[in-house]
Amino acid sequence: MKVVDIAQEIYMELDEPSSLSIPPIAFWLRSNVGTLNNYIDTRFKINDDSLEIEAFEHDSNVDVQIGREEKSIFKKMYMVHYYALKLRETLGAAASDPMIEVTSDGATVRKINKNELSKTYTSLKRQEYEEMMEMVSAYKLRLSAPVQVAGDDTVEGVYKTAHLARLN
Repeated sequence: MKVVDIAQEIYMELDEPSSLSIPPIAFWLRSNVGTLNNYIDTRFKINDDSLEIEAFEHDSNVDVQIGREEKSIFKKMYMVHYYALKLRETLGAAASDPMIEVTSDGATVRKINKNELSKTYTSLKRQEYEEMMEMVSAYKLRLSAPVQVAGDDTVEGVYKTAHLARLN
């Protein structure tokens, strides 16, 4: 899957915000492939020629593209980043905009409470992060294999009751 396709999916899932476009999302995705690798223990890299994500393989000339599960985690990573940006914007605005409501000559102008908006973005960011970590854990668990299998299933064990039965 191409980076631009992933970026377009993210843009559409965010309901096409006017303050954002597909190229910055694609740039962020290309810049954070290493973070994805750290989260899910993969070896993806950006191809220098095509600027697409592919698996890093020493022994193979085969291009392995990013899969659906990896893409979902990558998209969730961007959502966490997006809400962190929104949170920073509202916190900065809340510090410089102390007025919430103005009344004059019978007319009232009420601004959005930036503190409440910040709380909303904090909650959204936390929820996205928790969902991302659940996805990462499920991904790692699904791909995990036992490190060691102890015991030998081909030899019958000697148990205390069998040993006592032979003595009688």
